[in-house]
Amino acid sequence: MNINLYNAQLENLYIHKVGNRARNEQLFLSQEPYELNDEIRPLLKEFFLKPFREKDLQFHKFSEESTIQSLFGKRQIFEDEGDFVPPNKIHEAIAYHLYSCGNHPHIKTGELYICKIENILINNEKVFAIGIFKSEVKQEFIQFEQKETRLDAILKEGVNLNKLDKGAIITLEEEPRVLFIDSNRYDTKYWIEDFLGVEEMEDSDFHTKKYLKFCENFAKDVVRPAEDKQQEIMFMNRAVNHFASHDEFQEDSFLNEVLENPELVPEFSNYKAEKGAKYKIEDLTEFPISNTAVTTVQKKLKSLINLDTNIQIKLNFINPESAEKFIEKGWDDERQMYYYLVYFNKEEK
Repeated sequence: MNINLYNAQLENLYIHKVGNRARNEQLFLSQEPYELNDEIRPLLKEFFLKPFREKDLQFHKFSEESTIQSLFGKRQIFEDEGDFVPPNKIHEAIAYHLYSCGNHPHIKTGELYICKIENILINNEKVFAIGIFKSEVKQEFIQFEQKETRLDAILKEGVNLNKLDKGAIITLEEEPRVLFIDSNRYDTKYWIEDFLGVEEMEDSDFHTKKYLKFCENFAKDVVRPAEDKQQEIMFMNRAVNHFASHDEFQEDSFLNEVLENPELVPEFSNYKAEKGAKYKIEDLTEFPISNTAVTTVQKKLKSLINLDTNIQIKLNFINPESAEKFIEKGWDDERQMYYYLVYFNKEEK
């Protein structure tokens, strides 16, 4: 799934303060939207949306028990001109819901920002969304005040605009899609399960990433012990290249092209029967391939051979056949050691 937030615009921003219910702290609700000006609008846009651009995030969907989903289902969210509907006050309902989820004393008080986001592109299609963000961790800073004869240093606390604590972008579609981030892992259940109530969306992105992750572990657990590290890397290169060169995944075609050792075919089937449920691919034999997901996996793929002589060999091949053409593995009887023989034309600077 390709999401573009470059031209996204924030509108109708409400800022509430959500205390910890378990500690009997208060909930403060703003009755009016915050007036965004040209100075603060780009700062808040970067604060809210930067984490969603920098991380590889998977779209989720609301579970049947999600309170947020029920709020969206029962209320009109925007007037025709794009404003939050005042009588329904969905921004207040969202804040009340988050407050009600604060049943643990460790959950931090924070500012809750709720806004409309325009001009989001998903697969080049423009969509509207609601943004829900929360800042919790405060940092100290010094502000200076000029007096007649000196500068006074005043210690204050504020929000670091370089780190958003929690956030969610919810598309306003018939079937809403949800992206979320949570920088504070100690209370993940509070934000993801209790507040948002989301579960994984099993789309082409999901299937592509899960199947390639399964292949990566098959390579590590089965291919490497049966052959060697070089063959493990080559298998994954062939697997990723297969995904990159096809629009539709067919498991039979994949196995014929990627598993060069026929003895590993039944091993693959056995491994899938044993581990497939963990990756939610146990019954998956065909699906549309997500090019975005393939690119993400390619960037993360490690192609290092670490040797016990403190030497590393990095295989950086677009075409996996290059590994067979330019590197050979053998055994030296005299030294009683394995070796790699590498062919090249010249050393790169």
